[in-house]
Amino acid sequence: MTAKTTKTSKFGGFSAEEIAAMKDHGEELRNTSRRDPNKARESGEKDILGKLAKMSDSDRAIGERIHAIVTASAPQLTPKLWYGMPAYARDGKVVLFFQSAAKFKSRYATLGFSDQAGLDEGEMWPSAFALTSMTPDAEARIGALVERAAG
Repeated sequence: MTAKTTKTSKFGGFSAEEIAAMKDHGEELRNTSRRDPNKARESGEKDILGKLAKMSDSDRAIGERIHAIVTASAPQLTPKLWYGMPAYARDGKVVLFFQSAAKFKSRYATLGFSDQAGLDEGEMWPSAFALTSMTPDAEARIGALVERAAG
């Protein structure tokens, strides 16, 4: 008896946005290897501010607030670009990142946390949050999450 397999889907390749993100990451790795490691914070800050300046008004406003919150709440994290997105790392490993809505043509921006973030809570917890605007309540919640994540 032989098992019959059926092909239900076909891989159509990476989207243009995914290819662009991979190219961004390659460029980031090349740039990082050429930079003075003692100036990682300054270089990362410049890269993030440059990336934010190119975003749409709504994404830029959210991204700038997140940058300010992270800088104030977790100054030990190093700013850097990660797949073309503003990110913040500890010991070179990304802890959290901001993905603009335009990055993958989404209807909302995203604040995401990697497995390096100290957000573990039982068997299941959120690792990304949709952002449509910044309110004082959202800023307070983000600040608390960033502090926990940077732990």
